[in-house]
Amino acid sequence: MYKYEKISQTLRKKIMNHELQPGVMLPDQNQLAKEFNTTRITISKAIQILIIEGLVYSKRGAGTFVRKDVQFNNDFNTDVDKPLGTTMTHPNKKVTSKHIHLTARIATKDEQEHLLLEDGETVYVIKRTRLIDGKPFSYEQTIMPTKIATITKEILQKSVYEYLQKEHHLEFAGSHRQIMARKVSDEDVHFLGEKKGDPILVISQVNYLVDGTPFEYSESHFPYQNSVVSADIKLEH
Repeated sequence: MYKYEKISQTLRKKIMNHELQPGVMLPDQNQLAKEFNTTRITISKAIQILIIEGLVYSKRGAGTFVRKDVQFNNDFNTDVDKPLGTTMTHPNKKVTSKHIHLTARIATKDEQEHLLLEDGETVYVIKRTRLIDGKPFSYEQTIMPTKIATITKEILQKSVYEYLQKEHHLEFAGSHRQIMARKVSDEDVHFLGEKKGDPILVISQVNYLVDGTPFEYSESHFPYQNSVVSADIKLEH
């Protein structure tokens, strides 16, 4: 285990044991580097792990804080839609989009909190149905800061993640994800062709870049017929 992993493990236990309470600010990285007798870069890597796990968040110019809504769930790995997105998760299949909606507006308070935005910052509102080999796979509703990149409807026809990687050289680190089941909404009936009363798998997530910047806040709906979730549970002794 690398040193930054051991440090993240120590900080994680402090959060779980409530030595670090929800909402509290962590010591700055220089203090932590002194405490753990290491470099600031190593501390930064350790904190990045906690950001991806959804335990802490960083606010530019203010510091790193324990999330107030912190939850201690097992890590989930799902074949439904990995952080690389539908196109990159299914490289040997034809992935297309339809029912594309794209607008821009000022971020709401909830969106500011999830994406660490300031008052007045703008976001794209993206809605689209993703199809695999011509069959509906998911209905995505995405909020993305406009400062991340310029997004057009032409880009939304393909893979947004590939565009961000190739054209803007962004590196993805991972996501904080919640998985739940709901009954289909009117939009699910319209965009996925589901029937009223059917269940739907919902994945709500915030995706992060390697520097800890949240670049996407999304909710994806999947027909129950196509949805499989697997969980690997690791017990620490």
